[in-house]
Amino acid sequence: MGLRINTNVASIGAQRVLTKQQQRMEHAQAALASGSRIVKAADDAAGLAVSENIRGQLVGIKAARNNAFNAQSLIQVSEGGLNEINNILIRLRELGVQAASDTVSDVEREFLDQEAQQLISESDRIAKSTKFGNKALLDGTGEELEYHVGPFSDEETNVIRYNITADATAGTLGINSLTLADKGGSRDTLEAVDEALLQIGKMRADFGAVQSRLQMTTSNLDIQYENLSAAKSRISDTDVAYESAEMTSANILQQASVAVLAQANQNGAAALRLLS
Repeated sequence: MGLRINTNVASIGAQRVLTKQQQRMEHAQAALASGSRIVKAADDAAGLAVSENIRGQLVGIKAARNNAFNAQSLIQVSEGGLNEINNILIRLRELGVQAASDTVSDVEREFLDQEAQQLISESDRIAKSTKFGNKALLDGTGEELEYHVGPFSDEETNVIRYNITADATAGTLGINSLTLADKGGSRDTLEAVDEALLQIGKMRADFGAVQSRLQMTTSNLDIQYENLSAAKSRISDTDVAYESAEMTSANILQQASVAVLAQANQNGAAALRLLS
């Protein structure tokens, strides 16, 4: 190729390579700084679409996981109230056994009955005041609750329904009219308390079954979150080793391109020497 002044082909070629290496280095730096392999959509349009879809699903799973934990909290509040009512019934049974024996007098039975009436009142108060937010849980006014425990809209596979039917009020348990004032009433108390304990046990078993299901739900959501996070990472996260090597390579080639460009820019000077 002859000597030319107007068009320095060697310089143009060096500039093209320099621009390319500059872009490589800038992309590697952006990827390392952001932690994302896909700096702009043009880097991997399909990968960006897939990773963003997964990111949205991950956010949904986190919210669903919180819903499941809150549902468990509701169940735990309910079961905690039933546990205290159960303790009260056990104490009533103990008092009933004491009052049914002639080892205590009628005066002492009155004292035992005073405690029993206070315990019955407290049991009823617990049943009526146990709430989660503004939802009553143990007074029989419960409703069907829906827990959204999945990242999607399909109700069949993303919603758990539970109907709160627990009614632990004194009237429902049959302990509201108990008395320990005489031996007959004391013995009747034992039978009524045993029946009430069975009812409480059934309610607690119902709550326990739902809580066990919710625990399995959260475990499954944790597994989904872990696996989807791994999938998103493989698609969009920066490979630090690769990008570091890219940046180093681009930096070296950029310096070489600058040196070559400087040399190419002197090619026109040779033509000037021929004219001098």
